[in-house]
Amino acid sequence: MADTDDVFTEALQLTGTDSPHRVTGHTHPAWANMVGPFGGITAAVLLRAIEQHPDRLGDPLALTVNYLAPIADGPYQLSLNPVRTNRTNQHWIVELSQDGEPKTTATAIFGSHRDTWGDTEAGPPPAPAPETVQPRGTGFPTWLSRYDMRMVAGELPEVEGQQAASSTSTLWVRDAAGRALDYAGLAALSDIFYPRIYLRTGRLIPAGTITLTTYFHAGGAELAAVGGDFLLATAAARRFSRGFFDQTATLWSRDGVLLATSDQLVYFKG
Repeated sequence: MADTDDVFTEALQLTGTDSPHRVTGHTHPAWANMVGPFGGITAAVLLRAIEQHPDRLGDPLALTVNYLAPIADGPYQLSLNPVRTNRTNQHWIVELSQDGEPKTTATAIFGSHRDTWGDTEAGPPPAPAPETVQPRGTGFPTWLSRYDMRMVAGELPEVEGQQAASSTSTLWVRDAAGRALDYAGLAALSDIFYPRIYLRTGRLIPAGTITLTTYFHAGGAELAAVGGDFLLATAAARRFSRGFFDQTATLWSRDGVLLATSDQLVYFKG
């Protein structure tokens, strides 16, 4: 693989086969997580595969990714099934496999946007300008160094076992190489947050996302307006129970446009 700053685009490179419904890809070392690749980059790959399909209709509206098993370093195969195309929306099923074993499945909805009445009832959390916030240090896992993250609230505790009363974290985040935002980049950023259980318990206990759903509210012009600028991202859990917890998140542009929302279910041990 080429050694360039845009390792995000490199990780999304897919190779066609004799069928438009099957493509192949390869994991990228720059996106390594504690086990397998960063879940956000996997979501981005699945979305990009649909975007490149000749039968794709419109833009992404929703993407649900189910993480079945760790993806090993190396090649993988994607199968794409456009289940149904309606007048304004299109439904997809995608499967990522290695050596014939399913590792990730996804459903996606694409659609054509129309000019209609609109309103945004939610509002972004309060936050100082990103230029006034210190960048977060990078390190393990590897993929963290691919982003410029600036924590506003809800940073990991400095003392092990120091419990927080709230699971909410808010941060400014952008691609460290200045890559302009697109739908694949937005899909990856919806999984940017560390597990909420770390904050509440003050312990880095084993945890991993089982399923992640992202809703894309932004149109192409709104993404283009962001370019490579920071997004304001915030996440919180609603309940921790019997080895699982949920997480809800919002992603905003600097000027307060709601770009995406997400929900996920996370397994934890302890």
